[in-house]
Amino acid sequence: MTNKRKDNKGRVLRNGEYQQTNGRYRYKYYDGTGRAKYLYSWRLDKNDRYPEGRAKGRSLRELEADLQADLFEGVSSDGGSLTVLELLKRYVATKIGVRESTRNGYFTTIRYMEKDPFGHRRIDTVKTSDAKLWLITLQQKYGKGYSTIHTMRGILRPAFRMAYDDDLIRRNPFDFELSTVVVNDSVTREAITAGEERKYLEFVKQDKHFGKYYEGIFILFNTGLRISEFVGLTTKNIDFKHHKIIVDHQLIRTSQMKYMIEKTKTESGVREVPMSAEVEEAFMRIMAKRVKPKAEPVIDGHSGFLYLDKNGMPMVALHWEKYFQRILEKYNSIYKLQMPKVTPHVCRHTFCSKMAKSGMNPKSLQYIMGHSDIGVTLNTYTHVKFEDAEAEMKRVATL
Repeated sequence: MTNKRKDNKGRVLRNGEYQQTNGRYRYKYYDGTGRAKYLYSWRLDKNDRYPEGRAKGRSLRELEADLQADLFEGVSSDGGSLTVLELLKRYVATKIGVRESTRNGYFTTIRYMEKDPFGHRRIDTVKTSDAKLWLITLQQKYGKGYSTIHTMRGILRPAFRMAYDDDLIRRNPFDFELSTVVVNDSVTREAITAGEERKYLEFVKQDKHFGKYYEGIFILFNTGLRISEFVGLTTKNIDFKHHKIIVDHQLIRTSQMKYMIEKTKTESGVREVPMSAEVEEAFMRIMAKRVKPKAEPVIDGHSGFLYLDKNGMPMVALHWEKYFQRILEKYNSIYKLQMPKVTPHVCRHTFCSKMAKSGMNPKSLQYIMGHSDIGVTLNTYTHVKFEDAEAEMKRVATL
C-alpha cells in the first residue's frame, strides 16, 4: 500500500498539495495550456492559526476551492494576467464613438494609473476592500476631490464589469455605492438671489475692464445656456425674426488646444430657447461690437462665433470661467458684503431657479434647460427656501 503524504501535523494531504520544509503549503495545478501553476499559503485549513511572523491570507484549501469554482464557472484562473492599467486600456479601446471630452477623461485616468501602484496590480487580486481602501487613500492621503474620484471610479467600474463578463474575474470589486466609501466634499453651486444678481450685473456693466463681457454674462443669467453651448453660438444660431436661440451643438477645446464642435450634452440639449427683448438687445450689441477678423475661424464647418480671443479664435469655456473668477475677486476686494461664488454654471442654476419660482410649467422649464430627466430640473437646479414656500402658501390662499 502506498503511503499517503502528510503534513507536520499528521494530516493527509490531497493530490497536488505539498508542505515545504519551511512549513508553507503549496498546491500544484495546470492551466489550460498545460503550464504548471502554484498556490501558496501558510495555513492548510481556514481553522489553522497563522504562524507567528508570517503574512496573513486565505488558507490553501480556501484558495483551492476558489480555483475549482473559477474552473467550474469558466473564469480564468489567473485573471487573464491583466493588470488594472491593461484592463483600462482594453476597455477604452472598446469605446468607439464617444465624445472627445469623454475620451480625454479616459486618458487622464490612464495617465494617473500608469504612476499609481494600484494600476499595476493584477485584476484577479483586487478585492472589494482593496478598491474601497484605494479610493479612501486617494481622498485622504493624496487630496483628490470627490468629483475626480467619481470620474475615475466611473471608468474603473465598467472596466471591471467587462472583465467579469469576459470570465476573467469572479466579481466586480468596484460594484458599490461611492457615497458609502468617500466623503462628498464637492462645493454645491447654489443659485444666487435676485438682489445678488442685480448687484453683480451692475458691477460688471460699470467696470471699465470687465464691462465688455456684460452682454454675454447677462445672456447666461437669462437663458440658462450651458457655457459650452454659449461659446459655440454663431450668428446663424440667433434667430431675431422668431425671437429664439437655436441650440444644436457645443464648442470644446481639448487639452491639446484642438477646437471641435460636439453634439449637445444630451439629446434633449438640442432645443430652441425663446429670447426676451432684453436678451435680443444684448445679442444685437454683441454683434454690433464684434470686430470682423482678417480670417474668420471655421471649426468643423461652423463660423461666425460671437466672441473671439486675441488670436482671432473663438473664446471657449475656460476664458469665461477665468473672467467670472477675476470679476468675483475684484468685487469682493471692494465691498465688505461679499458676493457668493458666481460661475457660468451658477448663472444656469440661477436662471432655472428664477423660472421655477415664477411658476413656469416644469416640463417647459425642462425643455428650455435641455434636461433629459425632469428630476434634474426639479431636484438639482431649483433652489427653494422657506421664504419662497411661505410666499407660495400666501398666493395659493388668495385663490
